[in-house]
Amino acid sequence: MNHRPSGRNPWLPHRPSADAVARVFLIPYSGCGASMYRQWPRHRDGVDFIPVELPGHETRFAEPNFTTYQELAQAMIPGLEDYLDVPFAFFGHCGSALAAYEVSAELARTGKPTASQLYVSSEVAPQDGPAGRFLSMDDTELKAELEGLMRKLGGDPNPELLSFYLEILRADVDTNKRYIVPDPLRLPGPITAIGWTEDDEIPYADMAGWKECGETTAVLLEGHHHAFMEAPDSLLDLMAAKLLTAAGR
Repeated sequence: MNHRPSGRNPWLPHRPSADAVARVFLIPYSGCGASMYRQWPRHRDGVDFIPVELPGHETRFAEPNFTTYQELAQAMIPGLEDYLDVPFAFFGHCGSALAAYEVSAELARTGKPTASQLYVSSEVAPQDGPAGRFLSMDDTELKAELEGLMRKLGGDPNPELLSFYLEILRADVDTNKRYIVPDPLRLPGPITAIGWTEDDEIPYADMAGWKECGETTAVLLEGHHHAFMEAPDSLLDLMAAKLLTAAGR
């Protein structure tokens, strides 16, 4: 068992359980922070679900935002490595699926413990992007999308708040646009590519390229593009089952 640091870890708003048999690190997608996973359970069947806070977002808004997913991966790993002592996975949806892939790839490249699973939701493979309608939006269009999402999450965004989050979203979208990886590293661990039946952002059929990035299982779940935020049982059961198998449970 690795030594557990006693101070606050800026990457992890919630300290992982010492007795977890497996862990899933949940990476927020463009424009959002760790609180987007607030409807998710902290634990399920011995598996920890751990939101990750990114620099430049929410509790870390005073820090510089990252400009590439590779830069983010290199910075993130030291914040997580004390908790890679049990089977672990990364989950990312839309743009954060690419960040989740890049962290998994960086661990493999540097000889550190590698992920037992990579879960990617509603995103094309690195070599098939950049993709997604947000990438061509101007700030007015992005602001309207952001306002709609904030209301969906139960908020009542005011103009000052919208302008603040628009700046973060624009930076994240630009990072996505810069991510061009024609020859991605093939991961040593398996990938689960998750599509959604009512997703009009990234069609399930467009995710076939993930098989070039590692051994891939494709899964189509019921729901819309943002259904993952509600922590549906179909998604949680899928993720927990695969990790419990990796943990020998």
